[in-house]
Amino acid sequence: MRLFIVIIGFYVAMLLPQPAFAQSAEPLISSAYLYEVCKRDGEGNEVILNGNVTCQSYIAGVLDYHNMLQSLGTSPNVDICVPAGMKLKDLQEIVWHYLDRNTQHDAFVAAPAVTLALHKIFPCKKAKKKK
Repeated sequence: MRLFIVIIGFYVAMLLPQPAFAQSAEPLISSAYLYEVCKRDGEGNEVILNGNVTCQSYIAGVLDYHNMLQSLGTSPNVDICVPAGMKLKDLQEIVWHYLDRNTQHDAFVAAPAVTLALHKIFPCKKAKKKK
């Protein structure tokens, strides 16, 4: 009986509100970090081992999330329309050059900078209003 009470007490304790853990002020992937990961040498080879995979995966994640928001009709004001068939290595080049010229993003989460980089090259065309 005592074991039963202990087990019930444990389950009740699990249902009580738990303290929330504060998120770190540091971004998981900063623009400065993404810049280094996406960097290539003069011959187009990655500078950091597996940097291309990391960089391109991050860009693909930003694009997938953006496309999902577009499909729900909730896309942000900075809308991007990357043409079908674009290669991730080409998007990596676009993002890297943008980060190289826009160091103000360095300390912040990289996702907005990726979005701005792609928006600069691939803005969505505004639909013409019918009269």
